[in-house]
Amino acid sequence: MLTYDYLKDRPRELLAATGLSHEEFDQLLAAYTTAYAALYPPDKTQAGKPRQRRVGAGAKGALVQMTDKLLFVLVYQKTQALQTMHGLQFGLSQPQANYWIHHLLPVLQQALAALGHAPERDASRVADSTLVSEAVPALVIDGTERRRQRPKDPDRQKVHYSGKKKAHTDKNLVLVNEATRKVVYLGPTVPGNTHDKCAADEASIAYPLHATLDKDTGFQGYEPPGVLTQQPKKSPEAKS
Repeated sequence: MLTYDYLKDRPRELLAATGLSHEEFDQLLAAYTTAYAALYPPDKTQAGKPRQRRVGAGAKGALVQMTDKLLFVLVYQKTQALQTMHGLQFGLSQPQANYWIHHLLPVLQQALAALGHAPERDASRVADSTLVSEAVPALVIDGTERRRQRPKDPDRQKVHYSGKKKAHTDKNLVLVNEATRKVVYLGPTVPGNTHDKCAADEASIAYPLHATLDKDTGFQGYEPPGVLTQQPKKSPEAKS
């Protein structure tokens, strides 16, 4: 079973599993512990009622330590594994994994917001985001895809089938600050066959004036006003 105690002396494995170094994990853990206590007060039950027994009484769950709770949700966010497979790593059944994912994700979102690392979800507010103003507005836009369960409905199968990935996927646009490498904007989830440029046009992202924007061929023709876009071109040698 995967635990933080197993990874704490293995920095390379921790980085591969969560995308964080030990220092970054510890920094996030402090904010995560505070956010968890705020969302789930220790003197209240999960239903929000006053506790009749002291904290820790009763059956012990698989994710007792706060470090393991944070590890669980970070690994899920990093790998986007099926809930059954994710549960197997932590000694949980699929229903238990589903419960913990929905229980812990709001805590992670609140902790990231407290640290100022939560990406903007409202495209109209990107220009005013502190994540943009931390450095010169040199931005990179791209579409990210992750596999999803194959829909049973034939029409939904077509909508979610990505020819690029040769699988059924969901897609999000991400906007990254090139200097700080932080995700500035995370777009809404759209079906996998949505073209990157179409998703960007529909998002109507408000960019800061005189920003530069690196893009790939999936955004061919995407030219937001007041922004200098840059798109790499293949060399003659690569074409031949």
